[in-house]
Amino acid sequence: MKSTATLTNYRQSPRKVRVVGELVKGKTVSNALISLDLLPKRASLPIRKLILSALANAKGQGESELEGLIVKNITIDKGVVLHRWLPKARGRATPLRKKCSHVTVTLVSRDEIGKKNKKVSEAKHVVAEKKPRPQKEELSEEKKTVAKKTTTKKASTAKSKSTK
Repeated sequence: MKSTATLTNYRQSPRKVRVVGELVKGKTVSNALISLDLLPKRASLPIRKLILSALANAKGQGESELEGLIVKNITIDKGVVLHRWLPKARGRATPLRKKCSHVTVTLVSRDEIGKKNKKVSEAKHVVAEKKPRPQKEELSEEKKTVAKKTTTKKASTAKSKSTK
């Protein structure tokens, strides 16, 4: 069973939030919450709340094993950008862009991940027929002598050009 939760227009740039999101991806819910508690980043608290919200959504859907849930995916997308201006000297102004993020968390039970991994491993066991490698043909004596003559001609012409 799959449960999701979304956070829209979170007022922090996606680049900073992605650092926290990558830390949590692939962990169990309990391990993710512990690591978010210990992380000294501003985005860790909203992502923690979002994971708890997704956990509550899973509980509402009738998920029996809440302990076996894994953070399958966490996507951080660009949200709206607030355009502001900062006054500078001599009547000038510079633009300020205050960026927002959209965060989506997806939780999945371990059983579903195990089923998918089983299908992939079964597909790997299918043995493809091996094609025989083509063997390299050896050069005949005539071709070897022709190759030697051309290399010696090139070398001699290069020497004569350099001496002139």
